[in-house]
Amino acid sequence: MKLSALASALTLAMLSQFAFAAPEGTAAQMLDPAKAADAAKDPKAAVQVMTDMMDPATSMVLMQKMMDPNVYTKMAQTGMSPDMLKSYAAFLDPNMYGKWMAAGMDPNFYMAMINPMMNPNMYMKWMMAPMDPRVMNTGMQMLNPSLYMNWAMAPMNPANMNLMMAPMNPNMYTNWMGAAANPQTYGTWGSFMNPATYSNMANPASMFMMPFAAPAAPAK
Repeated sequence: MKLSALASALTLAMLSQFAFAAPEGTAAQMLDPAKAADAAKDPKAAVQVMTDMMDPATSMVLMQKMMDPNVYTKMAQTGMSPDMLKSYAAFLDPNMYGKWMAAGMDPNFYMAMINPMMNPNMYMKWMMAPMDPRVMNTGMQMLNPSLYMNWAMAPMNPANMNLMMAPMNPNMYTNWMGAAANPQTYGTWGSFMNPATYSNMANPASMFMMPFAAPAAPAK
């Protein structure tokens, strides 16, 4: 009996920690240009992100983060990174569309999408959101002089200065070219960029040449 009570307590603790971390993680993913499209690559991830976006806590975190100029600096840095190409080139992988076709024939997928809309607790959260301290604190930030000071000092931020100088750095273009030439960037379609795939086509005679074993040495 004690073991079952302990297991239940641990399970509730883990669920509460996940529920607390979900808005933060989803908000960070939505503000990362290289990871924002990850939700469209996996049906399970799409359901989780949709559920989190329906939670007003995620919108509160997004509002708080979007008032910070450093968030936009990080977004611009990611937008100039070859990680963008690696992220969106995954849409060329036919395996991703196979996952969505399988999800389209799975009733559990539709139920997972409908359940948050049928949860009355979700609507209660939205009704109580205007009285949430996080919403009030976000609104009071408009009266905080440090908020405007951060935006006024943003052009002199070394990170933003480095960002403006990034297009003059040849390494940025080299990294983009390396990512574009890497077959792993394109998933399954990357095999078409592998020279070994076309070895038989480049040398048609190789398919007719059978390997022969070397003759054995005569026995003494």
